[in-house]
Amino acid sequence: MNPIKEIVMVKYGEIALKGENKNTFEDMLRKNIKRRLKKTGRFEYYSRQSTIYITPLEEVDMDVVVDKLKYVFGIGAIQRCAVFPKDFAAVADGAEEYLREALEDAKTFKVEAKRSDKTFPMKSPDIQQELGGVILEKFPHLGVDVHDPDVTVRLEIRDNGAYLSAKRIIGAGGMPVGSSGKALLMLSGGIDSPVAGYMMAKRGLVVDCIHYVSPPYTSERARMKVEKLCEEMTDYCGDIIFYCVPFTELQEALRDNCPEEYFTVLMRRLMVKIANKICDRDGYGAIITGESVAQVASQTLPALYCTNAAAEYPVFRPVIGMDKIEITEISRKIGTYETSILPYEDCCTVFSPKHPRTRPKMEDIIAAEQCFDFDKMVDEAIAKTEVKRFRYGAQTVLLD
Repeated sequence: MNPIKEIVMVKYGEIALKGENKNTFEDMLRKNIKRRLKKTGRFEYYSRQSTIYITPLEEVDMDVVVDKLKYVFGIGAIQRCAVFPKDFAAVADGAEEYLREALEDAKTFKVEAKRSDKTFPMKSPDIQQELGGVILEKFPHLGVDVHDPDVTVRLEIRDNGAYLSAKRIIGAGGMPVGSSGKALLMLSGGIDSPVAGYMMAKRGLVVDCIHYVSPPYTSERARMKVEKLCEEMTDYCGDIIFYCVPFTELQEALRDNCPEEYFTVLMRRLMVKIANKICDRDGYGAIITGESVAQVASQTLPALYCTNAAAEYPVFRPVIGMDKIEITEISRKIGTYETSILPYEDCCTVFSPKHPRTRPKMEDIIAAEQCFDFDKMVDEAIAKTEVKRFRYGAQTVLLD
């Protein structure tokens, strides 16, 4: 018997619902997949019927290939498949060898068949019955369970061949990163903001990050923690540009000139104003935050209203209605939780008032801001901002 040829079939997620511009999303997904697999080996890519066929052109570790694909937004499901001629006898001959690893420790199975090529002489129910009989003969310890099997064996008869699989993995879902534009995430170093970035990347946004540091009140370790979060986020988001803004002088000016109870809201407005200017300069279409209603004093409705009023771009708050447990679960899933809980301070806790105003009024905030002119200091902070690019699967590169 000839060696069994194995490929990976990537099934579309939400892209399959698109209309006349579907090709644009398909091309973006294919490019993202190619970038993710670039260092894994050489592959041939072929798209048909809402599926991308990934065929190795050399020996590769298919476990690594599948693992990398699990993080690519836009993918609904991933299947490792053996490719056979469109001949049921050929499938039956190769089924035992290919399915052994998946079935030898299972107790129950079922067969699903899909006949996209209607010229194939057997109908789907007949394929399921015949293949099920072959499997029971080769693996007599198995039982059939059509409702909740340990393993589902799938056979798809398509234009280019018969594809047999027993390993189907749910993909990351969402839309391909880059298909919806790009946005700037205000990355604090806590649990919430990396989750917010992940959720907006899932909607197809390129997510870059802005972080504010206040030395000597914040340490180099605190900054390194946030940079590590950026590196971890690249698994899902791809390359990330990181803006590190010096914020000490601005915070000291707030401390020295504004009413203490308004400090946090005024600081958040300053952060948003800096983000506005970077969005305008570098072409971002929105700002992303990890704010959640009522989680802290600056996230009451009146405080959020005052903060939002400083924005010149849409502000996306994808975790706004989630509680801490829900956010933490996602943080663990995407691999940022352990870094987020490292005990290094960030600038949001510097000069934090003992009794912050939880229901600030817009007129009072505007009046407090009239006490000093921040424009020059904001421009100076942006001019001193350090920019890095965190590349997926690569070391950090300092940008000019």
